[in-house]
Amino acid sequence: MNSNYSPMPNPNNNELDKIFEDKFYCSTRFSNEIEMMVVNNKGLKYIDAIVMFCEENNLDVESIPKLVSKPLKEKLKAEAIEFNMLKRTSHAKLPI
Repeated sequence: MNSNYSPMPNPNNNELDKIFEDKFYCSTRFSNEIEMMVVNNKGLKYIDAIVMFCEENNLDVESIPKLVSKPLKEKLKAEAIEFNMLKRTSHAKLPI
């Protein structure tokens, strides 16, 4: 029995993670993309960056919450409090 079967190369875990990250969005990649948008566009708010990202990549905004990392959630929360979209949970911040 002669076969022309050759096994596929077995990528290590780092290569496999990179393949999945390039093909699908993960929390880390999404957060990095949003951070870069905010840094590169002065005055751009996090919520606006997320909406803009979704529009550019044809993503549904409702599918985004699972991609938002904890630090990004904290930044969104702080931004929402600043613009009176959420109630302050603490009065520890002094008015300037």
